Amino acid sequence: MTSRTRPDDAHPYLRAASAGVRHHTRALTRPAPTSPAQVDRVHLDVLHAHLTALHQLLDLLAESARPPHPAAGRHLATAHTRLWQATAAVHDAFHLLPAASADATECHPERLPEGPPVLTICQRHLAAGHIVRRKTTPTDLNRPHTTACVR
Repeated sequence: MTSRTRPDDAHPYLRAASAGVRHHTRALTRPAPTSPAQVDRVHLDVLHAHLTALHQLLDLLAESARPPHPAAGRHLATAHTRLWQATAAVHDAFHLLPAASADATECHPERLPEGPPVLTICQRHLAAGHIVRRKTTPTDLNRPHTTACVR
């Protein structure tokens, strides 16, 4: 399923990010000799960072596609909304998992200038959510995905 990188590839970093996600997925699904890999807050934090970056990229693509190609722009805007729903679900799941240790949730500014990881994911989520709410209605954000692909 992987495609070879062409010398004239205009998007090598996107290909590298996709390859990284595929590699991590394979590493999690491989049968381990001792026990299966467990989901922890670190996994969800990194995945949330990836989803918010992808969300910003999709927002820019939707905005640039909308004037010359309105139908494509609408589909990208729908994908933008669905990706935000996935990002919000990952953020919620992060908070439902237990912390690695009791000390992990305490703030130690001398160790982490940006604060504990629980604050980092929340700050990232709030910043992305602010952008989403400027461009999307609450009804759109809560609407289930029922649209068919119309060309």
